[in-house]
Amino acid sequence: MYYILKDFMDPNQIAMVGVLVAFILTFLGLKFPFPFLPVDQGREYAVNGALSKGKTRGVGLTFVCSFIISCILFMPMTREYVIYCILLFAMMLSGYLDDAAKTPWSDYKKGAIDLVLSIMTVITFLNFNSAVLYIGSMKFTLPVPVYFILAIILLWVSVNVTNCSDGVDGLCGSLCCVVIASFAVMFPIRLGDYVIASLLFVATLLAYLCFNSKPSSMLMGDAGSRALGFFIAILAMKSGHPVLYILLALMLIVDGGLGLVKVFLLRFLKIHILKNTLTPIHDHVRKNKDWSDTQVVFRFTILQVMFAVLAYVILTMI
Repeated sequence: MYYILKDFMDPNQIAMVGVLVAFILTFLGLKFPFPFLPVDQGREYAVNGALSKGKTRGVGLTFVCSFIISCILFMPMTREYVIYCILLFAMMLSGYLDDAAKTPWSDYKKGAIDLVLSIMTVITFLNFNSAVLYIGSMKFTLPVPVYFILAIILLWVSVNVTNCSDGVDGLCGSLCCVVIASFAVMFPIRLGDYVIASLLFVATLLAYLCFNSKPSSMLMGDAGSRALGFFIAILAMKSGHPVLYILLALMLIVDGGLGLVKVFLLRFLKIHILKNTLTPIHDHVRKNKDWSDTQVVFRFTILQVMFAVLAYVILTMI
């Protein structure tokens, strides 16, 4: 469809039509959800976790499918991007199957899936791109094995910290909108057509937030959060500035990442850190700092916007 529209519309017009279609398609898909989607059982260990009981879960399946359909219709699909869409769907599906399972999957099972999909993703990336990264104006060509390992780590971190941040109505969706938009705004030339993909994903998230804003009626589940983390990592690699992921996704890293570090150190090294701090951090500030859910979403999102501005300042100064 993209090539048909290209005969009488310029690329910017096609992209904007795509944004509208992606939003409407996602909104209708969530307004009339698939009947097979699972229902959340609530989480006793999480702050206000019981309030989620009975809500439709795993709607990441809906907005990821809407996103991929929108990409097919309104983007020039290269072989590289087609492979990424397939892997994105696989990452989403792994999360959805976990959402729908009667017994949650073990960390080892999910970790093995993450590793396999990450390896396939990095192989694809290096087949179409060089092992080059930039820090400001400085260019570094890394040995392929080094880049390979670092890229796998980036993918694993991005998928898991994004997944862990999904615990407050509107939080994960809002933060991911900022992160994805930041990459698109800061690296339009290097990302090229991936800017259109970013706009389409933001559009689907905005439609999702119509239903996930407090009080939410549905949850993205692992199906959505894992796919979002995967897509953000792809943007970081394609931008050529993967190091800036640290700032451009800092609130995701702080919120979800500290808990991962805490669990890792305790499980494998028997080191107990942050004993008086609940993780994810959104649970800590709600329980120990008396922040409301709305305050968490707004404050975390505002902070992420400021970190994105800081990243831009640093990028232009180096």
